[in-house]
Amino acid sequence: MSATSIPSSPIVFYDIAMRPPMEKNCCAPNPWKTRLALNFKGLPYSTSWVPLPDIAKVRSSLKVPPCRKFADGTDFFTLPIIKDPATDSLVGDSFDIAVYLQKTYPNSGAGDLFPPQTIDYIFTHDHAPLVPLSECRESEFPEYAKFNLNVDAAFTAHAQLATHGFPFDPATAEITKAEFVRRAGVTSWEDFALVDEKREKMKDSCRNMLGGLAKLFLRDTSGPFLLGTRASYADFIVGAWLRMMHVTLPEGEWEEVRNWYGGLFGRLHDALEVYAEVK
Repeated sequence: MSATSIPSSPIVFYDIAMRPPMEKNCCAPNPWKTRLALNFKGLPYSTSWVPLPDIAKVRSSLKVPPCRKFADGTDFFTLPIIKDPATDSLVGDSFDIAVYLQKTYPNSGAGDLFPPQTIDYIFTHDHAPLVPLSECRESEFPEYAKFNLNVDAAFTAHAQLATHGFPFDPATAEITKAEFVRRAGVTSWEDFALVDEKREKMKDSCRNMLGGLAKLFLRDTSGPFLLGTRASYADFIVGAWLRMMHVTLPEGEWEEVRNWYGGLFGRLHDALEVYAEVK
């Protein structure tokens, strides 16, 4: 198979199942990065929806080792994974998947996922995140790898705004909530609730965090993307988190986020709609 040919058999994309309908409710950020990249590349694929309690079993059955660990050293089994029959490849990290798609299908779809650019964004935080972040490993695309790590850290630090709005599948909701409680070391699901002054304070922090990102997007005002009219994987990194916020935040709060910084993030979210088909 040449590097530029489109695979004849669809790639299998493993994503986290939420409450049906999936087209409306899928909201896990890292799988969203992969979906946007697959659609950008115009590659045939089908989604395999995995219930949250089954992720470890599915990942193990595919013999894809976990790529992250919790602070206590235990493995963190998560998605996405892609299985590409054309090359007999299994890739189990959203950033690694994007690199794989670019190297294997460099000229397909809308072109280069990683056009050269400087993405100087650093997020510093005081507390270790509840969910382990992708490591900033040695990469052919170090600017993008670093940006991915920092954006994930920035949004994860504010994820409590979204926790109670997750559209869990009723069939597995209680098991899933119990696992979140266990990971966090809290006593009940209600401990995640963020209301009144605490919520407003977290929203203010989130707005300030997005202000740092807005500066990057305002360097080229010819379009909604970091490179103006040209989308890249860096836009998908931010856009994937916006997809989560769109689904999980109360509608009024999502409208607030859309309108911060002159509507910049609303325009980015809407412009990525062309790559957001759920298959």
